[in-house]
Amino acid sequence: MTGSVAFDYLMRFPGRFVEHLIPDQMSRLSVSFLVDQMRRVPGGCAPNIAYTLALLGETPLLYATAGCDAADYRASLGREGIDVSGLRLCDDVFTASFFVSTDQDQNQLASFYTGAMARARELSIASLDPAGVSLVVIAPNDPAAMDRYCRECREGAFPFLYDPSQQVARLTGQELAQGLAGASVLIVNGYEFGILTQKTGLEREDLERQVGALIVTHGPEGSTISVAGDGGRVRHEIPAARLEREAVDPTGVGDSFRAGLIRGLRIGTPWPVAGRMGSVAAVYTLEAEGPQPPRYSVADFVFRYERNFGEEPALEELGR
Repeated sequence: MTGSVAFDYLMRFPGRFVEHLIPDQMSRLSVSFLVDQMRRVPGGCAPNIAYTLALLGETPLLYATAGCDAADYRASLGREGIDVSGLRLCDDVFTASFFVSTDQDQNQLASFYTGAMARARELSIASLDPAGVSLVVIAPNDPAAMDRYCRECREGAFPFLYDPSQQVARLTGQELAQGLAGASVLIVNGYEFGILTQKTGLEREDLERQVGALIVTHGPEGSTISVAGDGGRVRHEIPAARLEREAVDPTGVGDSFRAGLIRGLRIGTPWPVAGRMGSVAAVYTLEAEGPQPPRYSVADFVFRYERNFGEEPALEELGR
């Protein structure tokens, strides 16, 4: 499990961002939003995904870098059932920080300080034992690290999931095209998909020829999964799971979706079931403050899946 390790500063704006943006002056944007709430919580794409995977019965290896202020965070992740032996702490720099403001429509404006994440380029996927790796998750991280991991996965025949998401704004079209080539899974949200195709010049059909599965998430509209099959591409429409409590914070929802999906693939469920597992995992996080929701059991997860999508025999493997 590679990706950023960060502390998240979550702020709440009591209005709507769009009401304060002037379309014909976007090229000279200068606006400040006064927020009335702020919380600091542990986050980062890699721990967020690993946390939900651990809730669902996996023991993911966290392979990333954090700063001198992350010793307690590493210990807490270990207590959650995550293998933190691959999390390197750098004594001379602080952990990366994510600053995000969310408005009342769940829109977000964010910035990210790289901190110790820049040291992730020093880690090597090639140093891992291939026998112990079923899937390398390449989540948003230091751009040089992401490039290295993708290249090493291809060279070492490691299957990998490529998730550029928040880094599509930073990565060049060439970097994105090189990163996704040969991925077992490529996953982005709808907005990021637009940036990806614009920067790379690749259309959906071009992307589908280069990856095993193309997944595009669409928030409350669910997600689409396009998978290579014997008779060509098969496309699955995956609905979103229903909220059972008020939506609180969208931070980390995409990470939880990825974890649910990965866990489904790990236990051998069909793609539509894995996608729906992602939807259920995502809604738990949407109902929570911060990217790592309160603990829930595998049984709770299965019951919630059934309330949304009906009984699923494939989930019998989840609790084993």
